[in-house]
Parts: sequence; C-alpha cells; structure tokens
Amino acid sequence: MKYLHTMVRVKDLPQSMHFYCDLLGLKEIRRYESEKGRFSLIYLAAAQDVETAQSAEAPMIELTYNWDPEEYDGGRNFGHLAFLVDDIYASCQTLQDGGVCINRPPRDGHMAFVRSPDNISIELLQRGEALAPQEPWLSMPNTGEW
Repeated sequence: MKYLHTMVRVKDLPQSMHFYCDLLGLKEIRRYESEKGRFSLIYLAAAQDVETAQSAEAPMIELTYNWDPEEYDGGRNFGHLAFLVDDIYASCQTLQDGGVCINRPPRDGHMAFVRSPDNISIELLQRGEALAPQEPWLSMPNTGEW
C-alpha cells in the first residue's frame, strides 16, 4: 500500500490557491479540468516533496473545485492536514500577514493550527527541536476552533 493524496473540496479556487501556494508554500504539480464533469482537480505538494510527487504522484493534496456552487461544511470532522516547517514562527507570520487567523499560536515553539479558506484545519509542526518560546506568540490566546 502507498499513500497517494488527500482530497479537499474548495469553494473559491483563487482564494484556496493563494492560501495553499502563496501563504503555505505548496507547489502545483498538475491540474485536470473536466468540462463534462464541471470540475477541476489541482494537485499540490510541499516544496521538499515536489520531485517525489512528480515522479511517484505522491504525496500530494488534491484540491477539488466544482464549477457549480456548493456549500461544504464539517471541515473540523475531517481532522487536519499536517506540515513540517523549517521555522514555525516565520511560517505563522507569513500566514498572519496574509490575513490568516492563527487559531492555535505556536506558544511552545513546536505546533500551531490555522484554517484554510474552506475551514480545513491545518497543523504546522516545527522541524527538529522546538524553537525557544517568543513573543508575540507566547502571549497570544487561542482563537476559534482548530
């Protein structure tokens, strides 16, 4: 058995691409458009997984965008996507500067949670040892659900 991808439905493709690619740093690997089915599939990979994703088609996230409007809820019961980051504080700052709420700040220098535009919970984990606690993250309270 081999893990391939996780599919996440998105309502606003440009907004989701901005979140996943511009702010989170994922790279688009391939895209499939179906006129007949009226949907787009966009496959993304973390920067360090791009080569593997291109050759083995894994590991990736599949964004599914249905061209006809639909309402999706229950993002929390999905669980979460998790990404290892080189600097959790810099990653959270980039997201926050991009207008993303840091739901669970990295007070411990190790873990943080944010939400995608489609309410999918995203866990960020510090690569290696936890960074020393620092402000403003140390004093920042949790916001909403994560």
